[in-house]
Amino acid sequence: MDKRQQMKESLQLGIDRRKDELYSLSRDIWSRPELAGDETYAHDRLVHFFSQEDQTWTVQSHYKLPTAFRASWGPVGGEGDPVLNVAFLCEYDALPGIGHACGHNLIAEVGAAAAVGLKAALENQTELPVPVKITVLGTPAEEAIGGKIDLIKEGAFADVDLVFMAHPAQQDTPFLPCVALDEVSVKYLGKASHASAYPWEGVNALDAAVLAYNNISVLRQQLKPEWRLHGIIKHGGVKPNIIPAYTELQFYLRTPLVKDLCDLKAKAEACFRAAAVATGCQVEITYPSHAYYNILPNAALANLYEHNGKALGIEFPEQPANFSGSTDFGNVSFIVPGIHPFFYICTDAFNHTEEYADAAGAEKAQLFTLRTAKTLAMTAVDVVCCPDLLRQVREDFSLAKRKQEK
Repeated sequence: MDKRQQMKESLQLGIDRRKDELYSLSRDIWSRPELAGDETYAHDRLVHFFSQEDQTWTVQSHYKLPTAFRASWGPVGGEGDPVLNVAFLCEYDALPGIGHACGHNLIAEVGAAAAVGLKAALENQTELPVPVKITVLGTPAEEAIGGKIDLIKEGAFADVDLVFMAHPAQQDTPFLPCVALDEVSVKYLGKASHASAYPWEGVNALDAAVLAYNNISVLRQQLKPEWRLHGIIKHGGVKPNIIPAYTELQFYLRTPLVKDLCDLKAKAEACFRAAAVATGCQVEITYPSHAYYNILPNAALANLYEHNGKALGIEFPEQPANFSGSTDFGNVSFIVPGIHPFFYICTDAFNHTEEYADAAGAEKAQLFTLRTAKTLAMTAVDVVCCPDLLRQVREDFSLAKRKQEK
């Protein structure tokens, strides 16, 4: 048996030994769902997990963001010292009203389990091509704010060489083409008046909102098939006999490539401004959160992940041609080579439903969750043990970035 295979068996045993603790970690987070940016319990639970894990992890709570954390194991490395830093990402925010209906408790578990497994594989290795450091980053607020983007800006990924995470879905796949996303807030300011006695004195902000909504609906037939534009009227007035002086809309804009977002934003803004002109309202257009980038593919990592997954019994159906979900991991994939596979959790329910929330907390999801963690860690073993594979991963990363710029 070669060294790599021995390491892969060691990491599987390391994860299996901790399976009860890992399920408890996941279940505790699932039982206390917290919204984006408010994940204090999940943060504390994960910090405790790594603080108690053989006392060998260096743990930084509240790392650069109030509910982010960082846990590290391995050589620190000085300036100029070669160290390969492999990072696993944990998400743990929930959704309003339906809890962990996107399975972020399982993402946290996968990240923790994969890190524990890779550590078990590396602990007694003295002849690696380069010393390896393991980093676990707790990345909050994926559902609303984009915590990974804030962490990028704060330099949290500056010393990271490879990044891994996995997301629950309806099937196993090493890659899905998540799309770029931006959020726009549109506010119309009019003038209130009695809607029956003095309607001519008013400037109707609801008319502007309705016109804007209809403008967007008409625009859709002229958009590229892969582009998405969808939204709601958040505020439409206070009482039928008062002409609304204020309305607000919220829209999401999505394109397969981040470079196309500017075109879609320009078209949407024209619709919003036209409604203001037609009604005499003032309009305020803002982008309140970070833009999420599409995920850069990495063929080398995807192939390794699929090979290792098949060795553990994972079946990979044909990959869907299109997928319109978005994630702030896309921004990470533009600065660090990485992989973001999706995994089945023993349910045909769709994400963001109550049924999926139930499945994310069920014990039957554990086989699939831990199998995914093992596959991620095995993929990391391949890369850290083989300089040629690491070189190919980096070349694929550079090639993907160049293609995005064309």
